[in-house]
Order: sequence, then structure tokens, then C-alpha cells
Amino acid sequence: MFRITGPMGKDLCDANLPASRRDVLRIGGAGMLGLSLAPLLKLQSHAAEAGHVGGPGWGKAKSVILVYLQGGPSHLDLWDPKEPDTVPDNVRSAFKNISTKLPGVKFTEILPRLAKINDLFTMIRSMSYSPNGLFNHTAAIYQMMTGYTTDKVSPSGQLEPPSPKDFPNFGSNIIKLRPVTEPMLPFVMLPRPLQESKVIGKGGTAGFLGKAYDPYTLYPNGDDMKMDKMDHIRVDDLKMRPDMFSVRLERRAKLRELITQRAAHIEKAVAGENLDQYYNQALRLILSGRAREAFDLGQESDAVRDSYGRNTFGQSCLLARRLIEAGTRVVEVIWPKHANSDNHSWDHHVDLPNRMKKQSGPMLDAGLAGLISDMNQRGLLEETLVVAVGEFGRSPQKGVSTSGNGNSSDGRDHWPYCYTAVLAGAGVKRGYVHGRSDATGSAPLDDAVHPAELLASIYHSFGIDPETMVMNHLNQPRELVKAKAVTRLFA
Repeated sequence: MFRITGPMGKDLCDANLPASRRDVLRIGGAGMLGLSLAPLLKLQSHAAEAGHVGGPGWGKAKSVILVYLQGGPSHLDLWDPKEPDTVPDNVRSAFKNISTKLPGVKFTEILPRLAKINDLFTMIRSMSYSPNGLFNHTAAIYQMMTGYTTDKVSPSGQLEPPSPKDFPNFGSNIIKLRPVTEPMLPFVMLPRPLQESKVIGKGGTAGFLGKAYDPYTLYPNGDDMKMDKMDHIRVDDLKMRPDMFSVRLERRAKLRELITQRAAHIEKAVAGENLDQYYNQALRLILSGRAREAFDLGQESDAVRDSYGRNTFGQSCLLARRLIEAGTRVVEVIWPKHANSDNHSWDHHVDLPNRMKKQSGPMLDAGLAGLISDMNQRGLLEETLVVAVGEFGRSPQKGVSTSGNGNSSDGRDHWPYCYTAVLAGAGVKRGYVHGRSDATGSAPLDDAVHPAELLASIYHSFGIDPETMVMNHLNQPRELVKAKAVTRLFA
């Protein structure tokens, strides 16, 4: 009897893993269809040459920072403004257009610092998708973070809480496929969770990958309007007790190893849990002090801290840079207001001109410009991808309802059909504008980019095929994302 031994391949269908029994059966099936192993490998080679993997930007990124503009910022009032005399009154922005570093490319007066450095990054002015129960924040956030639409969406857009059955956040997939090699937290999310109303954390977990790949969450205490909350970070689980010296802790680790050697029946009972690996990882993390030091913003000069903005968002961006320097693979900076909130949020259903000019706009301009400039000066953009995007944009027409929400005459509703994303670093083109919106910013004129394609491009930058298979909670294969990378974004 012909038998195939070896691993079951229950984890990942990845090129770096050994062939599983399922793989061999697939090859056998291909042979019955007239496709032998050699031609099969030849076809795979041709697929790679055709750009399925490889190509511009492939494998350039070693880390990523997602600046997530939770709530959906208005592209028309930030980085895709229209000429005032070419649009109707109810579309026209309340802000003046200003020139940028790129000839012919305009921003609004809300982003003066970003206008001076847009030769460092790419803008996608053609982000777009047609909603399928995605007019509201939570479902759209889940799609942006996982690449998949949700199973259950009520008419209001609200969802069930996070579940172990959820698709993983893209950061969880990355640290699974590209684990860190330094004693450092692999994936950090700060300074608050993803949230709409009472649905908290949907799309922000490892889902069916398991809790081992959840992000380390740094959510400082204090109300969202407390602008200095990052000055009061507590990371007690990364500290040793005052009476616990490194030598003493290592002695305890050796004692544990001795006990382990004499407790074979216990080890047998927990076989497969890999407790030694996780214990040693935690021990190395604490002893190294790298994470603890990275969280200490007090090590930065006042000038650097000021350049990011002395507020929760700005200091979160600065902390993201410090974490990347220390060896973290994925950092997600979540806009420090939940999606459907008022002051300082991007959910501008009412009073957009005042709130954006005095609150959200200046924080975005300083924080994102500070991050991109600082990382560029330090050479960190060479191997770090920076992405800034929301779950959708805002409606071109003011005062209309597109999602069932009420809007004032100076407010804009949700608009997934056209909005803007910003990318920098890790081989991304500098000073490039991808795609165009139409005369009113309602729809892309060309080169539309779906959120799933943006995620595919992030995977691509890490040298990960977006169609790599992972096994879900039912042991069913699922692609990381069902989309191709937009390689034209990369130099």
C-alpha cells in the first residue's frame, strides 16, 4: 500500500512549507487530468514570471505602519479638492486650495505640511468599492482590515462582536508568515480599538488564526479627548517587579527547565502547545528591555515630539516610529476617536468646516507629515511601508443622506465610491498620483483600487503572495485576500 507520511499541512499552503499529503493528492489528481508534475511546476513558474509574484516592490517591506483614519475623512476637503468655480455650491469645499510640491496637484489649506512633502509619497485618488451592506463603519472597517465582507450586517450596519471565526486582521497574517527575529512585540495596535457604537474590535483580531497572533494592544486610560494620554502609558506586563533582577529571573527559568525534565507526563499532556517556545519568547522580551524602552516617549527631544503634534494622534505616530526602530513588524495607529463620534473624529455629518479646521485636520497634518518626514530622514522608509487610509470617504454633496444618517447643510455622509489613500516607503513611488476622480469627486475616472487590492499590495510588499492559503476554524483553505497587488504603485 502506498502511504504518504509527513505533516498534514493544516496550517499554511505556503511555498516555504514542506509538501503535505493534500499537496500530493492534488498532484495525483492533476496527473489524472493529463497534467503531470513537471508540466505543473512549469505552469507555476510561468505564473510567477507573469507577475503573480515578484515584480516592482516585491519583498521590499520589512515592517508596516497603518495610520487608520477611522470614521472616513472627506477626500474633497483634504487631498483631492476640486477647483471652486467648477463645482456646485453643495459640493464645493469650504477650504481654499493650496499648491503642493508636485506641479498641478492641489491640497486644501487644511494640509500645509503634507503639501510640502507630497514628493515623498504616493496618493491613490481612486479608492473605490460598491457597498454590500458596507455603508456603515463597522462592516467597512472589517473589509478594510481583513479584505473580506462580513456575514452578518443589520440595516444600521452594526455587527456581532469579534469572533474566533473572523477573518484575521492583515497584521496577524503578516506576523504569521513573517515572524519577528528580534525579542520584540511583533504587532502593536494603539491608542484605541476599532469601534463603532458598542461594537468594539471587529476586524482588529487574529480571528481564526488564534490568539497567538492577536496584536498587543496599547490603549492608555483616559477619555478620547484627553490629548496627553500618551504621556501616561503603562506597560506593566513588559516590566519586571522592582525586586526581580535579571539574574534571578534567569535562575527561575533554569529551575523551570529542571522541573520540566522530571515531569515528562506533564509535558506529554501539553504536547503540541509549544509552551517552552512561548515562555522563552516572553522571557527574552522582558529581559531585553527593547519594548519597554520603545514605549518611553520621554527619550525623544521636545523638538521631535512637537513636530508630530502634542496630542494623542501625533504622539501615537511617534511611538509607531519608535516601535519600528525597535523591531516591531506591524503597527496600527487607530485614529483616537471611535468611528461614529463627534469632536475630533472624521465622521463629519455636521459642522464639517469648523471641526476639520480646528480639530481633526491639524492633527492629521502634523502627525502624518511628522511621521513620513522623520522616517525618511532616519532612512526607515527604505524598508517600512506607511499607509494612511479610512474605511471610505465622504459624500460629494453636502446635506444629503447616503447611509440613513442625518446630515447638516455643511456635513457630508459616507461615500465608499471614491476616496483617497496615501502610501510611502518600501519601494512605493515618490511623488506619484494613482488614478483620478471625476469632476465632483464622486467616482474614479480611471485606475480604481478596491480596499482588497490595497491589502494585496501590502502583502506583495512583504514578498507574500496575496493568494497564499490559510486554514480557517473549519480547516477550510482561504486566500489571504482575493485580489491582486497594484504593482504600478511601486517603483
